[in-house]
Amino acid sequence: MSFYYLNKEMGLALNDILGKVCSYDKDFSREDIAITWINYKSENKVVFKGFGCGINSKKVFYPASVVKLVYALATYYWIEKGRLLLSDEIIDAVKKMLAFSSNNATSFLVDLLTGTTSGPCIEGELWENWKYQRSIINDWLHDLNWEELIGINCCQKTWDDGPFGREKEFYGYENKNRNAMTTDSAARILEEIMIHIDYQKNNLNLRSYLKRNLNKVVLKNDPTNQIDGFLGAGLPESINFWSKAGLMSEVRHDAAWWTNSQSLQTLLVIFCNGEKYFKNSSFLPLLAKEVYEFNNRYVTAY
Repeated sequence: MSFYYLNKEMGLALNDILGKVCSYDKDFSREDIAITWINYKSENKVVFKGFGCGINSKKVFYPASVVKLVYALATYYWIEKGRLLLSDEIIDAVKKMLAFSSNNATSFLVDLLTGTTSGPCIEGELWENWKYQRSIINDWLHDLNWEELIGINCCQKTWDDGPFGREKEFYGYENKNRNAMTTDSAARILEEIMIHIDYQKNNLNLRSYLKRNLNKVVLKNDPTNQIDGFLGAGLPESINFWSKAGLMSEVRHDAAWWTNSQSLQTLLVIFCNGEKYFKNSSFLPLLAKEVYEFNNRYVTAY
């Protein structure tokens, strides 16, 4: 059973929105794009099961830094189950991984979660044990029994320049063991972070690390912000907004949550595969703007 109800009207609207935005550039192709769009009714701080739609939402893409949502949630549950002890260093690392997309912090956390470390190539039993340990996060995802997570792969670190040594070897032939996610899987992870965790002082507040300021003056002073060129850039500055972007030479992604009104919240995940999207900073904001305007027009119908 899906974690959200399918909504036909939203599905028709999304097809129209994507067609409209793709018409602005002949190089844009629906086959390179995946979207999961979910709206949530809320009342008295209770958020109900969402309703929405998707396009290519079960298609696997390289997630870039969106995978950091998975590593953050894993860290939260490792602490919850006593596998890790909460410390100032872990808090700092998770905050930097989500808020600033630090690859160094991500590397540290993947080491902690799996009991592995980067380094030169190794062989034999040591190598087999290392690969087994590094797959622990995938095993945990499997044990969650969320159907949206079937077929994804979250076992690699994120890099500035790329992997070396055992990390490169672990990518496999033609990089077939690279991280892989769908927009549905990213949406399910983000939903868990946003509305299904009762945050306490003795654990990480993942939600707070994803909060973004959309004020253009603030953004101008932060060249590494995850708003310009992403979904938040298409939304009003005044709304409450949380997100985790992913960007590298082959992709431009974003996973976002925002509040439309006291009674309606939105989750939108968009993956774009191809250098043309990496170079284009207007595509994601345009899609977000169209989705936001649709929600404003039809909010009373929900």
